[in-house]
Amino acid sequence: MGGFFGVTSHRDCVFDLFFGVDYHSHLGTRRGGMAVLGEDGFNRAIHNIENSPFRTKFDSDIQEMRGRYGIGCISDYEPQPLIVRSHHGTYAITTVSKINNTSALIQQLFDIGHAHFLEMSGGEINATELVAALINQKENLIEGIQYAQDMVDGSLSILLMNQAGIYAARDKYGKTPIVIGKKEGAFCVSFENYAYKNLGYTDYKELGPGEVVVINDRACLELVKPGKNMKICTFLWVYYGYPASAYEGLSVEQMRYNCGAKMAQRDTVKPDIVAGVPDSGIAAAVGYANESGVPFSRPFIKYTPTWPRSFMPTIQSQRKMIAKMKMLAVDELIKDKSILLIDDSIVRGTQLGETTEYLYDRGAKAVHIRPACPPIMFGCKYLNFSRSTSEMDLISRRVIEELEGGSVSREVLEEYTNPESEKYAAMVEEIRKKLNFTSLQYCRLDDMLDATGLERCQLCTYCWDGKEE
Repeated sequence: MGGFFGVTSHRDCVFDLFFGVDYHSHLGTRRGGMAVLGEDGFNRAIHNIENSPFRTKFDSDIQEMRGRYGIGCISDYEPQPLIVRSHHGTYAITTVSKINNTSALIQQLFDIGHAHFLEMSGGEINATELVAALINQKENLIEGIQYAQDMVDGSLSILLMNQAGIYAARDKYGKTPIVIGKKEGAFCVSFENYAYKNLGYTDYKELGPGEVVVINDRACLELVKPGKNMKICTFLWVYYGYPASAYEGLSVEQMRYNCGAKMAQRDTVKPDIVAGVPDSGIAAAVGYANESGVPFSRPFIKYTPTWPRSFMPTIQSQRKMIAKMKMLAVDELIKDKSILLIDDSIVRGTQLGETTEYLYDRGAKAVHIRPACPPIMFGCKYLNFSRSTSEMDLISRRVIEELEGGSVSREVLEEYTNPESEKYAAMVEEIRKKLNFTSLQYCRLDDMLDATGLERCQLCTYCWDGKEE
């Protein structure tokens, strides 16, 4: 995943840029970067943030940086922003993207005379460098940005900064958000709308799918009108979004409350307490508790001062260890209790299975699991949601293969996505047995989409039902 932030100001922008980028730290854990444009040209800093927070790594850099325009990012993969010199002049660029056709695009560029790409430490091409190379195939930046978005299979949102200001281009299907904030003498552009509120900015506009604008310290100008077809990622509300975030006018926290209430309306289990797996399961648990009348409780307390997010680092055994070390049990709230536990999702199932065993070991008499989204059936094509190398890493797909005795067709998979089907019930029961849950009931897709209050045609549901644009 990843997130970005940019500022254009008639005064020095570095303070706002620094804290605006830092507010995106929940979206990535590998690289952080900032680039500013001032009287002396471009100044850039990029750091590894795997073991230290963004603010710590960049504290000394901001003492030296000066500029009225700036962009920055938090990234899970490539170092960025990049400084690029081309026939468009010199510009800085940062992206939030997932490019599925990287090899084909690289070969296409080689075939028309592109000289080379720099490899990152893992041997892969920097995705943002590839995007810049695509932009540079056209005679002007606007055509280049649109060309890059058209050529990419996946998703692509862009911030590009030069002497004219910051060009912001939302993914052509709006998979990820871009919002503009305004205060006296300054505009900002952000992935997360809450990132600028404490900096004195107010909401100015949210870009539509495929919309391109340019901001400077005086104005925000529309360069490409928004498209009509939007498919924003629903998982932003389920998991990625910070509770204070809002996308398309819908609060992340409110959507999670709504999901919890929807699950309670369909449930027949009568537990002693309702709990959420910190942090992304808590709001859904509160919504469930409020709707059901079952007391909300916190049998887990998350210890966060020194532990990174549990899906990092990339080695699964280390992720498991960190996930376990972060959770501190409150034994008095577990022993002899029937617990209904809500998590945002079940992906591999490893951590939630171990959490359940942990609760049993602490004396819980029952553990009812309620994921706040449907079974994940397909690896995401549009966001770097999971580092799974195969869809067989998904527990739902492994169980389906076992039930079907081998690989299955798309038509058979569709049967397993229907919560009214016998196949769906068999899959859920098999997952329950494998992970030793007392009971297992997922939030239904129709209920989850109703919880957003948005039109279904505006929401991407690919990871649950395999349906594309």
